[in-house]
Amino acid sequence: MITNEWALLIFTILAQLATGMFLTLLIVRSYAIQKVGLEQAQQWTDVPLYLVLPIIALSLLAALFHLGKVVHVIGAVPNLGSSEMSREVVTAVVFAILVALYTLLQWRKRASQGLRATLGWITAFVGLVLLYFMSATYMLPTQPAWNTFATPVNFYTTAFLLGVLGAASALLANYARIQKAEPQLQDLLRSTLQGIAIAAIILLGVEFLALPIYMAYLSTQGPTALQTLHSLINIYGVALFLRLILVFVGAGLLAGYLYRNASLASKESLLANIAYSAFVLVLVSEILGRFLFYATNYRIGV
Repeated sequence: MITNEWALLIFTILAQLATGMFLTLLIVRSYAIQKVGLEQAQQWTDVPLYLVLPIIALSLLAALFHLGKVVHVIGAVPNLGSSEMSREVVTAVVFAILVALYTLLQWRKRASQGLRATLGWITAFVGLVLLYFMSATYMLPTQPAWNTFATPVNFYTTAFLLGVLGAASALLANYARIQKAEPQLQDLLRSTLQGIAIAAIILLGVEFLALPIYMAYLSTQGPTALQTLHSLINIYGVALFLRLILVFVGAGLLAGYLYRNASLASKESLLANIAYSAFVLVLVSEILGRFLFYATNYRIGV
């Protein structure tokens, strides 16, 4: 079992949060430009987008703790053609560099809006590629619990779920900071939060559908996979149950409450509290899920 890979846990969770949040905020910005124009859209989404940079920076710092030395990151470059882990490391660095460049250009308002937007979408695409290489790193024949459809599904779902709720929290915090009450921006806030709430509920459904299918699949994959299943249910059953409760409350009940209250006027403070609570609960749930991912894995032949 791997229970001491906390650096990897932090790296994967934060990188997925950064990717999902960046993509969500780009979508929100495009929608906002159509509704309220470029100036107000930037005023509302710039600061939340800037938050992605420290998140991915912390993620890379955690990865460095796992790798041990910066030279190991550089050493990954020659192995791009043969190693999924090398692709993961290099893509994570490229994603971070692109996020930093986009943040700088957006902050200083350098280059044209079209060029900045193009760079943003390229950066988001690289983030999605990072998620692919991140999941491929773990899909090894000697690791039956990881070498399944559940690994990419879990990684992408975590990224999008944390991303939409993290974006909602950041947007609401920035809305309070702006301290303006233009009717157009209020309407945009409500419609955006409703869309995010729907996305969170759908992603929750994906997680709840994938888990029993994954467990049923493990039961057919031999003694090593059965050992993982046994650990998941009997040794870490309490942690699994707590994870499911937290994600259900955060991405289900609170997201539904967010959707219902988003249509009401003058409820920004309540909406913020709901969004913050939902994000924290889901973040803790996903951390538990990633802990279980590492702790219940068994290698064939060991």
